[in-house]
Amino acid sequence: MEVESPVREEGATNMDVEGGAPEGAENTEQKSEELLVAVLIDELQNDDVSIRLNSMRKLNKIAKALGPERTIRELVPYLSEFVDDEDDILVVLSEQLGELQDCVGGSENAHVLLVPLETLSGIEEAVVRDKAVESMKKIVTVLDKKQLEDYMAPLVKRLATGKWFTSRVSSSSLFEILYKTLSPELQSEMRGLFAKLCEDDTPMVRRAACQQLGKFAGVLDYKHVMGDVVPSIAKLTKDQQDSVRLRTVENCVMIAKLLTPEDRQAKILPVIYALCKDKSWRVRYMVADKFCSLTEAAGEEKKNRLEMVNIFVQLLQDGEAEVRTAAAHKVADVAKLVGETLTTEKLIKPIESLAKDECQYTRAALASVIMSLAGCAPKQVVLDQLLPQFLQLLKDEDPEVRLNVISKLETVNTVIGGVELLSQSLLPAVEDLAKDKKWRIRLAILKYIPLLARKLGPSLFEKELRDQCIQWLKDSVWSIRIAAAENLKQITAIFEAKWTSTHFIPEVKALAEDKKPGHRLSAVYVINHLCEVMGETACAAELVPMALALAKDSVPNIRFTAAKALANMAKYVTKKVVAEEISPELERMIQKDEDGDVVYFAKEARGGITDHLEGKTAMAAEKKEEKGQ
Repeated sequence: MEVESPVREEGATNMDVEGGAPEGAENTEQKSEELLVAVLIDELQNDDVSIRLNSMRKLNKIAKALGPERTIRELVPYLSEFVDDEDDILVVLSEQLGELQDCVGGSENAHVLLVPLETLSGIEEAVVRDKAVESMKKIVTVLDKKQLEDYMAPLVKRLATGKWFTSRVSSSSLFEILYKTLSPELQSEMRGLFAKLCEDDTPMVRRAACQQLGKFAGVLDYKHVMGDVVPSIAKLTKDQQDSVRLRTVENCVMIAKLLTPEDRQAKILPVIYALCKDKSWRVRYMVADKFCSLTEAAGEEKKNRLEMVNIFVQLLQDGEAEVRTAAAHKVADVAKLVGETLTTEKLIKPIESLAKDECQYTRAALASVIMSLAGCAPKQVVLDQLLPQFLQLLKDEDPEVRLNVISKLETVNTVIGGVELLSQSLLPAVEDLAKDKKWRIRLAILKYIPLLARKLGPSLFEKELRDQCIQWLKDSVWSIRIAAAENLKQITAIFEAKWTSTHFIPEVKALAEDKKPGHRLSAVYVINHLCEVMGETACAAELVPMALALAKDSVPNIRFTAAKALANMAKYVTKKVVAEEISPELERMIQKDEDGDVVYFAKEARGGITDHLEGKTAMAAEKKEEKGQ
């Protein structure tokens, strides 16, 4: 639709922005800027959405060029007509309007921007409404008390009583920022409007009001929290829509913190108890997810804690797997909160049932926290009742469950104690996970191997896990081979170079001579990592010869990877080794290799070695000079 731009005055051209340049003061740069703005103004009406979108993003530049007076008189009313445009454009418009306060003359005139934003806050698209509300919140911060009462309060009132639910939804987010600055009469009116939103016929409005109720309560006086907010939260917890009720869970926590212990006991605890037993699994799921916060909100009184623990036990035994899983995730946190006595008396027994739960996700959730309970119960209870559940989870048919147990290895070691028992309990599970069909499981278990190495010691590690570490280097998945090579570096750092020379280097040499290119490439990765921890002598004697041999491999990928490894090795061996062995091989690759990629990486390696040696020479000269001084 053709719309004549209001930013052009009658008889004006595209370049007539800000009245044009003063007579005799024209210059190329100013005219260029004016032309750009004029083009942007025209593009606001372009049929192409992408062009209009681009121009809308530069609204600030257009407004600055027009000046405050013309922006207020022409641009803002013109933008108010854009409400029928594409949603993408309206989102940008809603954002940009919040940044135009300075372009309309600052706080004195910022209220004019509320006019198009009011319209945008009633749009059907939720993203547009949210951006419009955000921009209104920005503008509210620069308005004074009189402007808020004259412009913002009536706007909120119109939105809250609007015909369409969309405007009423948007209004619920504005009460909190506006309330404190208003007169007592207007504050009373705002409380009444918000209460009506909480009882609105449309579920979306009640849901939005419920979402903001806790924040609104935070700006009210205590008597109004008790008189207006508490009755509203009690009604909302009985709402027919579970999407409304589940949003009251977090509000209960926020409101409980505002009340005295007596009022909390009388008014909020019954609401919390009702939510914990709600008929909708979604509400119970939310309760389980926020259970620690709800328990804190219920207070430290012994009676309240006991009641909350009983409710938590019900959630652990809930008929819906999603609720049990959410509760299982919180077992350790709840145990820390309620103390050793209640944990022993109330929580240990349900945990035994969870370890055998039919849902794998519930068992996986329990597996991730079960050993964290060790500090929340007497040691004998842990050994007699928790440890059997832990061992059962280690043998679980689902790999995720077993992996979650092993991920808590530090805690496990504290509880189990002896290395022998640790190996008997963990190693069979590690072996199964190492051979799992899912490569991500195999990759996940890899990162715990160095930690296991520390716990087991060199002898037991060599006996139980050395062969598996070599097998990972032959895995069909590249990511696992890379991670396995990095693992050998970490294990060498733990057990030292001599141990690696005896137990790993012969296997790496076998890989370097293997018929399969993937295995030879794994050898290069290992060499590249081990050179950083093996020490100068071992590196020159054992790793450099392997790298030189692999640099002559028949597969180009292996040759150029070997070139990169040689460049890295040069940092960890003597200059003599570099000059007599590494550099000549790189020169040979540059001069004689037929593959372009190999030549390129060999040149890169040679350049890296040169830079490294020059850096070392410079450092040596500096140290010598310092000693001389």
